[in-house]
Amino acid sequence: LVAYYRGLAGIAILSLGASGIMTYTIMALLGPGIGFALNLPAVCGAIVAIGITADSFIVYFERIRDEIREGRTLRPAVERAWPRARRTILVSDFVSFLAAAVLFLVTVGKVQGFAFTLGLTTLLDVVVVFFFTKPVMTLLARTKFFASGHPWSGLDPKRLGAKPPLRRSRRVSAPTDPKEA
Repeated sequence: LVAYYRGLAGIAILSLGASGIMTYTIMALLGPGIGFALNLPAVCGAIVAIGITADSFIVYFERIRDEIREGRTLRPAVERAWPRARRTILVSDFVSFLAAAVLFLVTVGKVQGFAFTLGLTTLLDVVVVFFFTKPVMTLLARTKFFASGHPWSGLDPKRLGAKPPLRRSRRVSAPTDPKEA
């Protein structure tokens, strides 16, 4: 993540940290209340969910990079990439949550712990991406380091193979008077 995304990896690491803190807090609160135990299957569910969460960041970052490749500057790229990334993230998380719900309903015992943890962390992924990752990315797009496309930001237009900036050209009308031609 750090080698490929450089500065963007910092956002992903902060988002994973926020997700981890929220997950731990909810699990600690649910433990006594519903008898939730962090056993091996539940830990496996949390590990799988880390991959789901990281996938959400990758989808968003790649959409931003696609917009930069098309010649947009960072701030418009961040805003234009979000609707497409949001749709993909929601569909992906819905499928993961649906699988966790079905698994929870049709199994017993420790496999339910796996399904419960997977479902919980999938829901937290949506919360983190919408209320942490996207706002942080919007704020960082205003900083000089990211907006200038610094090579260590992960958003260097040259390294991404960006097209020249999108500009509308003015058309010069042809002279209508034969004397002017």
